[in-house]
Amino acid sequence: MSTATATAPAGASQQNQPANPTSRVVLASLIGTTIEFYDFYVYATAAVLVFPALFFPAGNDTVALLASFAVFGAAMIARPIGALVFGHLGDKVGRKTTLIWSLLTMGIATFLIGLLPTYHDIGITAAVLLLILRLAQGFALGGEWSGAALVATENAPKGKRAWFGTFPQVGAPIGFIIANGLFLAINALLPHESGDASLQSAAFQAWGWRIPFLFSALMVIVGLWVRMHLVESDSFAKVKKQGKVKKLPLGEVLRKNWWQLILGTFAMLATYVLFYLMTAFTLSYGTKPASAETAAKAAEKAGKTFDPSSFYPGLGFSYNNFVMMMIIGVIFFGIFTLLSGPIADRVGRRKLLIWVTGAIVIFGLLFQLFLLPNADPKFTGALAQGFLIIGFTLMGITFGPMGAFLPELYPTETRYTGSAIAYNISSILGAALAPIIAVWLWAQGNGNPVWVGVYLSLSAVLTFVALLFSPETKDIDLDEV
Repeated sequence: MSTATATAPAGASQQNQPANPTSRVVLASLIGTTIEFYDFYVYATAAVLVFPALFFPAGNDTVALLASFAVFGAAMIARPIGALVFGHLGDKVGRKTTLIWSLLTMGIATFLIGLLPTYHDIGITAAVLLLILRLAQGFALGGEWSGAALVATENAPKGKRAWFGTFPQVGAPIGFIIANGLFLAINALLPHESGDASLQSAAFQAWGWRIPFLFSALMVIVGLWVRMHLVESDSFAKVKKQGKVKKLPLGEVLRKNWWQLILGTFAMLATYVLFYLMTAFTLSYGTKPASAETAAKAAEKAGKTFDPSSFYPGLGFSYNNFVMMMIIGVIFFGIFTLLSGPIADRVGRRKLLIWVTGAIVIFGLLFQLFLLPNADPKFTGALAQGFLIIGFTLMGITFGPMGAFLPELYPTETRYTGSAIAYNISSILGAALAPIIAVWLWAQGNGNPVWVGVYLSLSAVLTFVALLFSPETKDIDLDEV
């Protein structure tokens, strides 16, 4: 059993190459993950708002929502495959080329989703095509994150590796705000038959939802231009110069770094579960009617049949209001993602992550307090907003240091492959299952989210144990081969 992959005096570190100035490194790592997470959030939002009705057979709303989340989760299954392919390329041909191809793959898949016919047009084939493109999205994201993290950390100045590693991470909250802000703007600008702009219009259901997917093409063009102007990091250049590029990086990782794979995978688990509970699940829970009477009236207005046996309550906010509340929470996500970097550079990644993981355990046990259905309406909004701010703040503190922590577990010649596999296997255990498990637990509790919170706490306990066994990576030398 190995411990830290490489150790070196604290003074051993990387300096920026003249061809990769700080501004270019920051922009290249930030803009790519912003686009990738934008594309992912666009699907997550549509999976709640329109996909259950547009791509799956009419019937039980809960079954349609679960089917939509199942396709959402399928992308997580594809992510480890993308990690293997892009990780291999990243460790063989370089970080720059691999990042360009991952961004291009994601952009094409997202754009094509915006052109898909619906279930009403071609039947179940529409859901199959949606699944294929969703898998392509997951495949691309499987290779994106590690490459962006390596571009940032392998070019970081001395003593600022965790700080630089937060820039690809902050692409997640920025992507969320752009995606959801665009959905809000489109829905508000389209004509509303009811005269209530807080409700979805017929035009939004018919074609307005496609605009954010098509808009992705413009963002990808900008991202590609930035990444084309990067050069390889000094760390990878040294590997090539020394002839140490591995023929099969995956085999090297499995043979020499299997313990780091296990630790890295479970170190990310709580982050992923929290991430997707705070985004995909809370959007469903927050906008679900708070009573059967309200749900019945909404169904009657939409010309649908209401089945009380399949109903369980949520918080009853309108989509517009709850997304605005989420955006406020995500602002805290972005701020604390950036703040976590300097703290992790000063006190160490492991110590900071252990403390925040303990806080996530406690937060999960407080779900019922913040999200209790049928609470006094005077306090529901304040409690829900407090819940979102606290949850997204914890998300920023745990997500930020991962941009440095996971890559630092591996030597240069297998760093892309190792960090990508750990990051994306964790996506299956956490993100792929989190929304589905949460909806099921929500239904089992008849609208009470207490078991959803317990699920988060148990995930955080596993992460806590993994961190206890993990090495502190703050002072390793990323040039070590």
